[in-house]
Amino acid sequence: MNKKIIQKLILSAKKASQNSYSPYSNYKVGAALLTKSGKIFTGTNIENASFPAGMCAERVAIFKAISEGFKDFEALAIYAQGKHFPYPCGICRQVIAEFSTDLPIIIAKSVDKFTITNISDLLPFVFEFEKK
Repeated sequence: MNKKIIQKLILSAKKASQNSYSPYSNYKVGAALLTKSGKIFTGTNIENASFPAGMCAERVAIFKAISEGFKDFEALAIYAQGKHFPYPCGICRQVIAEFSTDLPIIIAKSVDKFTITNISDLLPFVFEFEKK
């Protein structure tokens, strides 16, 4: 993957993290999803006092893209500051896998500190059922 694209996605995810609503964890996460047509959708985590009602940054970005008619994804960047890389949670992994089993995922703490993986490595046994 092109280094300029990687940096652009990380910076877009970082910018999205600034809009995080995370008064409980104070863990601000941003995501930037690149579609095959070149459009970028961003998302940030949104917490709620009723914890299950919150939403992860990755799913916000994916759901925004889908709601706009985009389902072909090129790459996903996830950004958060902290000691550990911000890998997606199990629910986000399943949502990502619904749309791509080989999507490159950039996991970043900064523009210079990142790793690239894919959803097949993060979720090798995706839940599936036969569609009718």
